Formats: sequence, C-alpha cells, structure tokens
Amino acid sequence: MRNTVILSLAALGLIGASVADARPAGKWRERIAERIAARSQASSAPAAAAPQTLSYGSNPLQVLDFYRAQGTARPAPLVLFVHGGGWKRGSKDNAAGGWKQVHYPASGYAYASINYRLVPDATVEQQAADVATALAHLLKRADALGIDRGRVVLMGHSAGAHLVALVGTDEQYLRGAGLSFADVDGVIPIDGAAYDVPSQMRDGPPIMQDTYAQAFGNDPARQRALSPTLQAAAPNAPAFLIPHVQRPDGIRQSDALAAALRSAGARAETASFEGSGLKGHAEINRSMGDPAYAATPVVDAWLKRVFRG
Repeated sequence: MRNTVILSLAALGLIGASVADARPAGKWRERIAERIAARSQASSAPAAAAPQTLSYGSNPLQVLDFYRAQGTARPAPLVLFVHGGGWKRGSKDNAAGGWKQVHYPASGYAYASINYRLVPDATVEQQAADVATALAHLLKRADALGIDRGRVVLMGHSAGAHLVALVGTDEQYLRGAGLSFADVDGVIPIDGAAYDVPSQMRDGPPIMQDTYAQAFGNDPARQRALSPTLQAAAPNAPAFLIPHVQRPDGIRQSDALAAALRSAGARAETASFEGSGLKGHAEINRSMGDPAYAATPVVDAWLKRVFRG
C-alpha cells in the first residue's frame, strides 16, 4: 500500500521518483506535505507595486519588503507580516501569498513582509527577536516611510502565527528592540497550531513532530516559555484576531489561546473559515487579502476597529 501511494504521488509530481528509497516514513510524509504547501502558495493576485527592500540587521536573512500605503499623504497604519515554513524554511518572496501586498496598501495601510533567521542556524527565540527588531527598524524610520507609529498590527501565518503571538504575549522580545506592548495595537496569528507547544508536541499530527522537535527541543521549561498560550498572563498586546480553518489541532489551539488572552484582559476573537488539512491551511494564507475570500472582509473590519481605537 505504501509503495502504491508513493508511486501515485510521484506520478502527480508531488514527490520525486527517488522517494522510494529508504527514507524514514516521517521524513517522506513531511516532504510530501512541503511540496503540496509550496504548490498551494501560487497566487492569481494582481501584480503589486515594487517594494522597498530594507535590511534590519547584519544577517542576510534580516531583510524586509516595505510597501507604502496608497491614496494618502498622511502617515498610515502599518501591517507587518511574518511568513510561515515550520520555523526552518520559507521567505517573504514565496510564503506570504500574493494578495496582501496588493490589498493592504490599496486599503490605505503601509505593509511590510519580513524574512527572519531560520532554524537550525537560529533559535525560535532569535526569530521572535527578529520580528521585534524588524518592527523597531520600521518605526525608527516612520517619518520617512509614511508610517503612523501609533497604529501597528502584527500578522503571521503558521510558524509566523506562532512568532507574532509569542511577540504579542511575551514582552521581552519587544523590550530587547527598545519597544513595548504600547507600540503594538493588535496581533493576527493566522491558522497556527503551536500556541501551546507541549500540548501540540503531545497531541499534534505525527507528520509535524520532527519539525516541532527541531524548533522547540526537549526541555519542558523552554517549550513552555515559547508557548504564547502559556505566556498570556497580563500584560499582552491589547487585541488579537485569531483566524483558523477546520483543522482540529488549529481549532483547539486557537480557542485555548483566545481564552487565555481574555482571562488576562486582552480583547481576543477567533474567526473560523472553511478549509481542511494542508490545503485549507495554505489557502487561508494564499487568499488573505483577496476581496472574494471569506476571511478578507472579516480581517478588514477588525483592522478598521483596531486602528480607529
């Protein structure tokens, strides 16, 4: 049966013909998932304006693409996006979807999509620090870039959802960059499933366990420290919108994060959308910002409320 599945997937081009080697089952399943996810990032969005690419650190991966808000001469709110990729892959160029850099500038928002250092060359702690440092770099240049530094939302997908949620619940990362929760108005973690790391490593899908082990290690104290749900005792960023599709672990983890945030006094909402499995997980990222996609107007309305406040 396993050989039949491999041959069928190879015929579809989802895995190479050489996969029928002695690769461990977990590894070939993970590789198949990676290929499907990569294909799901293809976008039919219209072309975006050319970004301004900025370095926010000395490492080649510490770069970001910045898109100015359109149709306004006033300083604009900032949406900063953090890509996914299992903490070990992905980039601002191929893991952000194609609509965000079109939709948010057209909506009057400045938009930035960042790269960050990747596991295993960097730790998850360093990745969260990169998110905060990238934000600090943009806010230091707010006047030149047309950013309203008093209106900022962090957005991320998958591993990026975990990172923005961590930055939004553990202030040490912002403090390390000279910022605080006062510099962030809201956080939108999109379809993450590692907000409670120990729970996800215990109950999450087998296909992801090697990825979790590489990112979070085996020290229970470190796993708890890197869990936004377990760091959500006050203070936190003031508002969270937590969109997810119909993945059981994503639903469970999103609901638990929202409950922990509300218990600590933050405003936290979940938003549930159609889509299952890896396909749904990729779709919510790929299509976010597409006016025809169900999640886009929900996020738009939330951003308007947060930025008005």
